[in-house]
Amino acid sequence: MQEDGSVVAPNEVKGWNWGAFMFSIYWGIGNKTYLPLLCLIPLFNLVWVFVVGFKGNEWAWQKGNYKDIATFKAVQETWNRAGFVFFILAIIFIVLYFVFFAAIFSAIFSTFSY
Repeated sequence: MQEDGSVVAPNEVKGWNWGAFMFSIYWGIGNKTYLPLLCLIPLFNLVWVFVVGFKGNEWAWQKGNYKDIATFKAVQETWNRAGFVFFILAIIFIVLYFVFFAAIFSAIFSTFSY
């Protein structure tokens, strides 16, 4: 604990958190840290989700009542796994979306060739 009363996060808990990145608002509420709610601000959220992904573990450690680092890592691993899977699915969906519309536009414009 620092002189100002804040809890210092150990180096073992610092690092990227996919759950905090992908599910910022829900992750923040679930971990009793409310800075991720700033993701509700349009355009600002495009930057803030990266801050949450990077600083989320530290915030969760400071707000949570974890008895040890292993417990903390076990809880956050669930969020990490879910966030990473959702990220991969989102990338696949976006690629398929653009391929689908490219095929549609190609079919439409090929019928207008002279």
